[in-house]
Amino acid sequence: MNMKKVLIVMLLLVVTMGGTLWAAAQQEAQAPFEARYKTMTWDQIVAEASGQKVYHYMWGGSDTINNWVSGFYANRLKTKYNITLEMVPVTGPQVYINKTLGEKQAGKDTGGAVDLVWINGENFKTMRQGDLLFGPYADKLPNTKYVNMDAKAIAYDFGYPVDGYESPYGAAQMVMIYDSAKTANPPKTVAALLAWIKANPGKFTYPALPDFSGSAFIRHLFYYANGGTDGLMGAFDEKKYQEVAAKFFPMLQELEPYLWREGKTYPESLPKLNDLFANGEVYFNFNYGPGDAAAKIKSGQFPATVRTFVFDEGTIANSNYLAIPYNSSSKAAAMVAANEMLDPEVQYSMAVERNSWPLIVNVGKLPAEWQTKINSINMGPAVLSGAELSNHTLPEMMADWLVRIEKDWTKLVLQQ
Repeated sequence: MNMKKVLIVMLLLVVTMGGTLWAAAQQEAQAPFEARYKTMTWDQIVAEASGQKVYHYMWGGSDTINNWVSGFYANRLKTKYNITLEMVPVTGPQVYINKTLGEKQAGKDTGGAVDLVWINGENFKTMRQGDLLFGPYADKLPNTKYVNMDAKAIAYDFGYPVDGYESPYGAAQMVMIYDSAKTANPPKTVAALLAWIKANPGKFTYPALPDFSGSAFIRHLFYYANGGTDGLMGAFDEKKYQEVAAKFFPMLQELEPYLWREGKTYPESLPKLNDLFANGEVYFNFNYGPGDAAAKIKSGQFPATVRTFVFDEGTIANSNYLAIPYNSSSKAAAMVAANEMLDPEVQYSMAVERNSWPLIVNVGKLPAEWQTKINSINMGPAVLSGAELSNHTLPEMMADWLVRIEKDWTKLVLQQ
């Protein structure tokens, strides 16, 4: 073979190899995001997220939270990352679970309607077991360095392992809400509250289950019927459940005639309970957000005399998370949005604008300037101190307990 032919052959090999490499690169670029994200750098994920739109499905029962998400948070994502976030308010997780499940059953594995969801507890377990979530992704988020990710309260959601399929963004703890002008000395134990309800008929109620706030409230009564949390923190135990249920449901049935409208009906949601409380029809309210009462005082919905308290035996606390449905068409942007929620400035804004929303970050891990700013926040007399809250926490049960309690409540309380 002469030199000319050798050069031609070499040129053909170079062209062929170049074409093969180019084709491989094109194939890599066209591969679904879920097939590439684990090997991508964070900068590459951020670049891919630019221009995407995120439909964020979340509980829409708080104007304060809604305004913050649609305002500060959405504007930040647009300005900083060219991501458009559209909040889709829902009354409960069943809305986005059913939507995603319906798409899966219809074979719509791409281009789903839901990109990011506010989730925890039994709803996370339902979506995880149904293969409705994308992940694991949380270990790719740089800002998780500010969170104690190995802490049980974060690594386990209502006792179910997170395994990177959701990322934390906030904490929550139930507080009781009352008007000090009407009830100067509120009952500080569950037993005292039950006695107060019977002594003041028609002035107390709670949202019908499965509303998450109504469900959380009666779990305090379930703990009370059990004499504490012993035996309730592990996997569902039928024998233990029946033992507690034998005391719990008769207690609720006995209480019912003393509730608002004699327990013949229940408010359908927490916003409905808020209205009853604001109108003076009932004298107590409650919320998973310790600063919600302060927000409603500020907006004029609640009077300035409203205050909050926790039971002496404690109130239930848990973590809030963000998850990405398996068929989201904007997974890169959803990851960026979840990461940005843990940014120190965003967490600070959440604490201030969302009225002392309990932060999920470890403040001691934040840059010094943000530690100073967060530690100097004073939300006023309607918000309990962090110390008061943290010293009175109760754990959540695993999701299977909740499902059973809610099912039996419908049968033994609502339908009786």
